Amino acid sequence: MAETCSLISSSFVTFIIIFQLLCTCTLYTNGCYTSIISFGDSLADTGNLKQLSYHTNQQSLHFFYPPYGETFFHEPTGRCSNGRLVIDFIAESIRLPLVKPFVGVKGRHMIELRRGVNYAVAGATALDSSFLGAEGVHNPMTNSSLQVQLGWFKRSLPSLCDNELDCKYFLGRSLILMGEIGGNDYNHALLAGKSLEELETYVPLVVEAIVSAVQEIVELGAKTLLIPGNLPIGCSPVYLTKYYGSSDIEYDNATGCITQLNKFSEYHNELLKIELSQIRESYPEVNIIYADYYNAAMQFFRSPNKYGFINGALKACCGGGGPFNYNESIACADLSSNVCMRPHTYANWDGLHLTEAAYKIIYHSVFQGPYAIPQFDFVCPTTIVQDIDGISSSA
Repeated sequence: MAETCSLISSSFVTFIIIFQLLCTCTLYTNGCYTSIISFGDSLADTGNLKQLSYHTNQQSLHFFYPPYGETFFHEPTGRCSNGRLVIDFIAESIRLPLVKPFVGVKGRHMIELRRGVNYAVAGATALDSSFLGAEGVHNPMTNSSLQVQLGWFKRSLPSLCDNELDCKYFLGRSLILMGEIGGNDYNHALLAGKSLEELETYVPLVVEAIVSAVQEIVELGAKTLLIPGNLPIGCSPVYLTKYYGSSDIEYDNATGCITQLNKFSEYHNELLKIELSQIRESYPEVNIIYADYYNAAMQFFRSPNKYGFINGALKACCGGGGPFNYNESIACADLSSNVCMRPHTYANWDGLHLTEAAYKIIYHSVFQGPYAIPQFDFVCPTTIVQDIDGISSSA
């Protein structure tokens, strides 16, 4: 009898262990997130600007044409790269569909966005275009700022969930990607001739706009938000070309990047981290995660060969020639532009955006590595588990 009880007890324990492992596996593959909701600019746009150009009869932009999209999709999708972006790798890793652009989806098709919806628009800014326009900064691509994207989100929410309780549950089970956003506030200003000193006055305003958007979505019920910092813009061919030969520019000997511009990116990121830490104190039950895109990218700018970028990290794969294969008069996809044969050996795609290979490294570094604060974990956050348990027990 004792032996029988021992066998039953042993079998039961084995069953429990296997059950727990299966549950953990399910949590990991699903990530406990049933949807991805994205805001931002060209680092996250999966086709909104392209759709906007169709619906408003705007002039088509160069990244709506080949060779954009050639590596993975084999056609242009509106993504500003040769293939997938960070958001695409996130969706694949948690077994969700690639996140569809919001623009152009109407009526009964809105329910299809319940598993993922993207409001990000290439060229978008954190600050409204009216503010930047008053500063003499013109956005030639879009006026779909972060506030405009939030407006789309709030108007579309009734189509994604039934009532306030259902919406809170829906948002609580969603992974919210807030950006990257803010980079274009600086890009448009720099290309308009603003000095770094003038740009520094924008930073608190840009960060405030991002933080305000985060708080707004948290109040609606979001439980997990990922907020990326800015990339090291001093390593971008567009600026390496713009300031090429200038005696006022300092370069990092280890990378060849422009020191002043990278320090500016660091200033933005430090201020953003400070503000996010204050949000964590105000909302301790919410997972506020800072994604350190800057240092994730600096890995391959410091050691390009280590990450397979044998053609370097500072020269664009697709462009109009010159020392960094960037020419503001000859964009990638122009008839007179050139494109490399092996994009995976380049970190930069078109002078401003990265290649799929570079975005994949950033994804791995943030979501499966140390470049997130606090470190990201696809297994259910405690707050989500508590919400699920609470709803289950009341059902």
